[in-house]
Amino acid sequence: MSRDQSENDFKITRMTTTPEAVSLNPENVPVVREIVDSMFPSAVAELGRLVRIPGIAWDAFDANNLELSAAAVAKLLEDLALFDTVEIRRASTPEGKAGAPAVVATRAARNGRPTVLLYAHHDVQPPGDDDQWQTPPFQPTLIDGRLYGRGAADDKAGIIAHLTAIKALAIALNGDIDLGINLFIEGEEEAGSPSFRNFLEENRADLAADLIVVADSANWSTDVPALTTSLRGLVSQVVEIRTLDHAVHSGMFGGAVPDAMTAMLKLLASLHDEHGNVAVAGLHSAPASNLDYSEDALRADSGLLDGVSQIGTGNIVDKIWNRPAITVIGMDAQTVALSSNTLLPSVRAKISMRIAPGDTPESALESLRKHLMDHTPWGAKLTFGEVELGKPHSSPSDTWSHRLASQALSASFGTESVNIGIGGSIPFIADLVEVFPKAQILVTGVEDPDSRAHSPNESLHLDTLRRAILAETLVLLEANDILN
Repeated sequence: MSRDQSENDFKITRMTTTPEAVSLNPENVPVVREIVDSMFPSAVAELGRLVRIPGIAWDAFDANNLELSAAAVAKLLEDLALFDTVEIRRASTPEGKAGAPAVVATRAARNGRPTVLLYAHHDVQPPGDDDQWQTPPFQPTLIDGRLYGRGAADDKAGIIAHLTAIKALAIALNGDIDLGINLFIEGEEEAGSPSFRNFLEENRADLAADLIVVADSANWSTDVPALTTSLRGLVSQVVEIRTLDHAVHSGMFGGAVPDAMTAMLKLLASLHDEHGNVAVAGLHSAPASNLDYSEDALRADSGLLDGVSQIGTGNIVDKIWNRPAITVIGMDAQTVALSSNTLLPSVRAKISMRIAPGDTPESALESLRKHLMDHTPWGAKLTFGEVELGKPHSSPSDTWSHRLASQALSASFGTESVNIGIGGSIPFIADLVEVFPKAQILVTGVEDPDSRAHSPNESLHLDTLRRAILAETLVLLEANDILN
């Protein structure tokens, strides 16, 4: 903290209000911006230190790194000296397995003010093939205003956004914070959050809030901020096809006997029509969006190769946000290197389906299974294996928190905020809605279309992080003066 900051020369305008009447005071924007700008270099340094810790919640990776990651986050929160409690906690999965370490910090509301729960996650995706990275995945590297490294965007930047916003709030108010602030920094989001629901139930009292801010999404661009108001759900289904009780010589029986690979390929091809639209009957589509996403932007953001066309018909935004999508994400079959002239008796595949807001995973799974059974060729034996279900989400845009957050983002970025959907899933948000039905939920984020979360060369646009911190600080500042 600088000398001026310690003397609290910042002039913040405060006015007690109600949730219905709360709005952004523009006089506070330059003041808070000055505070955030002064803190930003240290925030980037803290982010870099977190990126260096390869905390991955997958069984194939060293679990000790998750412990180190949780401890590092807890230390950052303890150093603030603002919370009543800071603890590393766990819950069990439904199968009784111990979940990954999560960090919970609590600060009780004072003087009738509301409570905000700030969520992010400290675990990251595996790095994948190191050869596809331009820089070492766990060595934070700054290039042209972007910080590269696994977790730099997803979601250690979310942790730093929350942490720095709280610091800035404390400086702006000279420590006189009435707002209740709880933090929940999860440690297994990238592994599907298996203990999440149990964790919520066991820690309900410490996590209860009037407003929940989930910092795990993206902006429309580095220049245009966004709030995520819809998320597709997830249905993942493993299937197996068998045609033979053992492998046989392809020259002896090929042409008369169906092999499992050909049967599987024919079945999977039935999932889309000739244009690439999903061909599974019974799936829901959400209302269309009025945002325009150009084909040039799609090609640049996704890395679509020259000459390769997009699939499906209609508006691009609707295809990636509001309609179902199906992808075959894995297959168990003989490798090319080990292949022989045999007819394969069995093949497994994993089908990943994103479902639109308004659909249910149970209904979508039933539709998928019916389609597969109806289109299995040649009487091949179809069996269903592991299933993963995640609910879609849509949130209203007429709440006080959404209005305030939109104003804060617009002021921070200097461009009007937009409401977006996300084609990916954050299934645990449905759990938050069910466990805390009275809480308003904001889904924010620091990513942009070039962040490449989950992919090699993940990166964070640092100016986007700075602006996101400013916006969150402004939201917390105004919420601090709300009387429930």
